[in-house]
Formats: sequence, structure tokens, C-alpha cells
Amino acid sequence: MRLSTESVRIRKLDEGDVQIFQTLLDLFAHVFETDKNEAPGKAHLEKLLQDSKFVVFVAIYGNEIAGGLTAYELVDYYSEGSEIFIYDIAIKPEFQRKGLGKKLISVVKEYCIKKGIREFFVEAHEEDIHAVDFYNTTDGKAEKVIQFSYPVNK
Repeated sequence: MRLSTESVRIRKLDEGDVQIFQTLLDLFAHVFETDKNEAPGKAHLEKLLQDSKFVVFVAIYGNEIAGGLTAYELVDYYSEGSEIFIYDIAIKPEFQRKGLGKKLISVVKEYCIKKGIREFFVEAHEEDIHAVDFYNTTDGKAEKVIQFSYPVNK
């Protein structure tokens, strides 16, 4: 498929965009090969979209959601600023390697500039070679960290 990034528009989701958000979550489940049955309900998604510290951008080609990302604004306590943590970013396989991911990263940078946010970051699993290769082609600086996760069983 020939695709010009100019033919793709990026849109920030707002309240009332639950259906589009759900479509993006379905895309995430497909790309990340996770179980869609664990998806939250509409009320939860509406609540997220109402949260000013939660951001969703979608890449739209024609009438199709081609990709998108979710991110959280983290308020800093070392300074009076904040930073953005990109939680998930994915592009449908047929749209990958056509500049959409870079366009989404660029939109996050513009968003940060507009909001006075000093930095944004994203994590990638070291074994996820495609993600690491992608982030290496952007203007980000790689840092080696070890993340510890603590599952809480009910």
C-alpha cells in the first residue's frame, strides 16, 4: 500500500470518543496479540477520556484507525513541571513502516511544547527488537533501566 503521511490525520480523543477509543484498544489487542475479552467497560473508558492527565491520539487514514497511542501526564515533584509517559503505541501491520509511528511521536512532542511539558518518554522491552529499532530511529535518547513489576493478587 502506498501511503503518504500527509493523507493521515492525527486526532486527539476527547470526551465522547469512546467508540473510537474502543477501536484503538481492539487495534492494540491485535498488534500486541493480547486477549480482547479483558477490555474494560464503556464507563471506565469514558472516565479515562475525561481525565486531563490521560491523552489518546489516533492516526486516521480515510475512515480507518491506522494506529494510535495512549499516554499519561506525570506531575513532577522535583520541579513545577511534568512529563509524558507514552504507555502504548501501535500501528496496524498494513500501515507499519510508512512513517505513522514517527508522526505520532512528533504530535506528542508538539503537544508537550504547547502544554509546557519538559519531556516525554516511552519504555520498550529489550527483546522487542522491532520496537527498539523504531525508537532508535526517532530523536529519543535510549537509557538502560530495569523495571520491577509487582502483581497484586486479589
